[in-house]
Amino acid sequence: MRVLVVDDTAFMRLTLRRTLERFGHEVVGEAADGEEAVQLYQELRPDLVTMDITMPKMDGITAIREIRKIDPRAKIIVCSAMGQKPMVIEALEAGAQDFLVKPFDAERVREAIERLNGAV
Repeated sequence: MRVLVVDDTAFMRLTLRRTLERFGHEVVGEAADGEEAVQLYQELRPDLVTMDITMPKMDGITAIREIRKIDPRAKIIVCSAMGQKPMVIEALEAGAQDFLVKPFDAERVREAIERLNGAV
């Protein structure tokens, strides 16, 4: 899968990149905020987006809604810190298909992607 990784923390983007590449996925782009995520989604048309919720400029929930306007079939997995449960629910309602709780387990990332692929 071609993946766009969106997180305002460089360390988290790197961690996700390494995890995804370990499972054979290609990270085609990285974004540090929601605005950049929407722009890169339009340019790159990735198969999957991993989306943080709390970010500068445009939060992840707004970015999910914008990406879903561009592509209603976009596959988005939210990556969120513990304690943001109401926001995770809102992100799922906005169109995300799954969520990972930070700090995430590599195996959970693999499972989320496999579940998404099974729901094609």
